[in-house]
Amino acid sequence: MIIITMFAIGLLTALIGSIAGLGGGVILVPSLLFLGDHFDSFDWVTPQSIVGVSLVVMIFTGMSSAISYMKHKRVDKKVGIIFLIGSVPGGILGSWLNQYFKTDSFSLFFGVVMILVSLLFFLPRKSSDSPLFHKGLMREKVVDGETYAYQMPISIGLLLSFAVGMLSGLLGIGGGSLMVPAMILLFQIPPHVATATSMFMIFFASISSSATHVIMGHVEWAYTLYFIPGAYLGGSLGAWINRRLHGQAVEWFLRVLLILIGIRLIWQGIG
Repeated sequence: MIIITMFAIGLLTALIGSIAGLGGGVILVPSLLFLGDHFDSFDWVTPQSIVGVSLVVMIFTGMSSAISYMKHKRVDKKVGIIFLIGSVPGGILGSWLNQYFKTDSFSLFFGVVMILVSLLFFLPRKSSDSPLFHKGLMREKVVDGETYAYQMPISIGLLLSFAVGMLSGLLGIGGGSLMVPAMILLFQIPPHVATATSMFMIFFASISSSATHVIMGHVEWAYTLYFIPGAYLGGSLGAWINRRLHGQAVEWFLRVLLILIGIRLIWQGIG
């Protein structure tokens, strides 16, 4: 029964994470926190082991999602590589800082971060012909027959991705829950391209972040391996569903998902 539960969690978290470009950690982490509090079969769960498991599983979620998105030319590789340059060292630092967190503060901080990110989508937004930044890397992408033009200052992209990478390693959330809103709101990248590029970035960033947790002994391999098959399948299915959703539907999916998770974790942290 525990094996089926882990497969199902891996499948569900990767499915939702791939649709929204979040990587699945925002579902997997609170799920394991809940199971660890209420079931003896998950007594191995600690904040450190949860993040270690989450990041290893996200390698396979990111791999299957990125492959699917790249086949349909949704990934902006240049933007993704710039974000990776900043997020990889940030992820290593965050993974090291994770060892100093305890369960209640871990849940509370994670919840506050999710709420703050969800609120970003309700801020007034500039029109597409009035970009927030007027200098930077110029990009153009065709999605469903429509051409989108946007640009990103490289220095801002590097600083932002370093901060996001640090939170990713610290919280095990893959960085997408922060990077996707940033790409959509700050750089006006189309939601479909933002989610696809996020999964591309998450795949590589999770490798470096999880390596740090492996070295520090945070990964419970006897349990982690049961999450991986479901995560790989869920990542592919999520990418398939994402391609069939309207851009605004993807944004609303992000809003609702992050608010619900944030409220749940804040309540758990306070309780």
